[in-house]
Amino acid sequence: MKAAVLYQANTPLVIEEVDIESPKAGEVQLRITATGICHSDLHNIKGEWEPAFPAILGHEGTGIVEAVGDRVQNVQIGDRVVLSFRPNCGRCANCVRGVPVICEGHKGSRKLMLDGTSRVSVRGQPLFVSTRLGTFAERVVCPEEQAIPVRQTIPPEVAAVIACCVTTGVCAVTNAAQVQPGDRVAVIGCGGVGLNVIQGARLVGASPIVAIDVVESKLAYAREFGATHVLNASRVNAVQEVRELSGGGVDYAFEAIGLSATIEQAVDCLRPGGKAVVVGMTAMGQRASVDAHKLVSQQKTLMGTSYGNARQRIDIPRMADLYLSGRLDLDRLISHRYRLEEINEGFARLERGEAARGVVVF
Repeated sequence: MKAAVLYQANTPLVIEEVDIESPKAGEVQLRITATGICHSDLHNIKGEWEPAFPAILGHEGTGIVEAVGDRVQNVQIGDRVVLSFRPNCGRCANCVRGVPVICEGHKGSRKLMLDGTSRVSVRGQPLFVSTRLGTFAERVVCPEEQAIPVRQTIPPEVAAVIACCVTTGVCAVTNAAQVQPGDRVAVIGCGGVGLNVIQGARLVGASPIVAIDVVESKLAYAREFGATHVLNASRVNAVQEVRELSGGGVDYAFEAIGLSATIEQAVDCLRPGGKAVVVGMTAMGQRASVDAHKLVSQQKTLMGTSYGNARQRIDIPRMADLYLSGRLDLDRLISHRYRLEEINEGFARLERGEAARGVVVF
């Protein structure tokens, strides 16, 4: 099969012919139909997250099941599945508590299968794969628990973005923060995840919804997806404007970029008793500073959320149903489509801030 392989940090992905093994017990093989180009993969390309080479990146994907290994129970050949990039063993304390995104049931590398080996290789050399998936390839073998069936009527591009940016953004609002109707919300960063935070806030009836970015095209997208106000932080004091628009500060401020400065801004945007929710993924080791006195005296909360605290087997099909019922606008979210051979162009456009969400279509 063809795959885009990363051989070292800060170099282009290379389109290669690679070999793939059949699924083992508890694993499934699927033909990838679409995969999103996500900023998390850009962190890997830049070597900002514990790099392992050579590797097939990609974690936001969908496909059709072609084969199943022994003991597979919940997935059948022919199913359309959305891939979850987080494990979900169903047995550890966190899975039992209902927070499977911080599953601790698997201790090995998330760049290899559960048995510690790889199913893909190039010229005899085993390849690492991002989050046990590696969706920048024509086919994937992965643990069954990461393949979640959805309705066959979901378009592939839409199913792909549900795998990461949609579920992360919407569930950050509904699951992690539990925003209520009428709550005041600010969203810092209007990329793929931020736009879905905005959609989630609109979905639950938040108002106002203030979108903040430094790129005018992203602010235009934000209005389309439900923002009541937009602020260009390169032209105005965004924190001051948010506090004025919301009458003293918002109830919830979502940071969807992954930068220390914007995390600090999110806390400053809050009213007393408000909650800042960090959704964006930073480079490893990055730190943010907050006024600890105000954090205590004004009873503010600073929290992080991975995957929006999604319960993957519940919330991924729910996102698909919300799309099919017209309550989530995911067609306009997909701003660019690429062939696998154009994947480096997609990442260049992402880094320049020119895309809402780019998707590779097979």
